[in-house]
Amino acid sequence: MSKKLTIIAANCPQNHKCPVVKVCPKGALTQGGFEAPNINYEKCIACGKCSDFCPKKALVIQS
Repeated sequence: MSKKLTIIAANCPQNHKCPVVKVCPKGALTQGGFEAPNINYEKCIACGKCSDFCPKKALVIQS
């Protein structure tokens, strides 16, 4: 079964530049303003680096 990254916007404070965007090794995360990050699923390899880095657990890898 493949893994998929999901964003739980309710866990994201959405009041700052998201530091997790820079952690992604494939550049799959982007952010508009202070919104929750957006995922480009064509680039995302579901490695889990972003979900491990996010202190608010707003990014989750699901199987």
